[in-house]
Amino acid sequence: MKLIELFALVTVVGLILAGGCVAMTNKNTENTTTAAAFAPFSNTSNSGITMTTNVTGNSTSELKGSLRVSVSGLLYPANLLVILDNQTVGTMTSTTPLYLMVSEGNHTVMVCMSSVCEQEDVTTRFGRYVSVDFSERLQKVVKFQNPTAQPSARILDYYKNGDTISVNVEFINPSNKDLKMSVEVSCGYSYIDDRTKIKMGDSARGMLMQNVKAGQRTTEMLYLNFASGQSYSYSSPVIEELKIK
Repeated sequence: MKLIELFALVTVVGLILAGGCVAMTNKNTENTTTAAAFAPFSNTSNSGITMTTNVTGNSTSELKGSLRVSVSGLLYPANLLVILDNQTVGTMTSTTPLYLMVSEGNHTVMVCMSSVCEQEDVTTRFGRYVSVDFSERLQKVVKFQNPTAQPSARILDYYKNGDTISVNVEFINPSNKDLKMSVEVSCGYSYIDDRTKIKMGDSARGMLMQNVKAGQRTTEMLYLNFASGQSYSYSSPVIEELKIK
């Protein structure tokens, strides 16, 4: 009987130990399953990439700002061509500006009057209004586009250097043939004579001649000399006569 009881006890202990091993194996399996549960972090990373792509899709390159191009101060009846970044985007007149929605960034705007073009660099931003006017720059060109315009000359500027007045004269030839153009310029002045110490009045005169090609204009400098003296006072130089051959 004792031998049988001992055998039974050993059998029970063996079963208990076996059950313990199985339980440990299950526990290890459970730990492995728990470790595998961290795999979704990879999906979170993928979500991050998707969000970056969405931001790129809404980048500043796709945002647009307002741009107004005008020639409001220009007396010119015809349509003017507007070019943006080397692409024609429309036309405008002195009374009708051109409004554009332009992608953010740096751009070059060009306005053309026949074969003459003026350009300006602009920077557009989302939510901002940018305006550029070409009136002043194109004003000088208008007379060339008028079929009834006549050859002319004008004084651009002048300055005094000692007893000499330097006069910058512009010759304008809107015709279809080359011309020889000449102007006589005068400038009235007063001064105190070095010898007599008496205040004197006089005028300086000079002539300037220039060959001007058809449809072109050119600028030359004319120097008018004052009499020797001091305390000069002078009026603005004027064109007395224009001759054309």
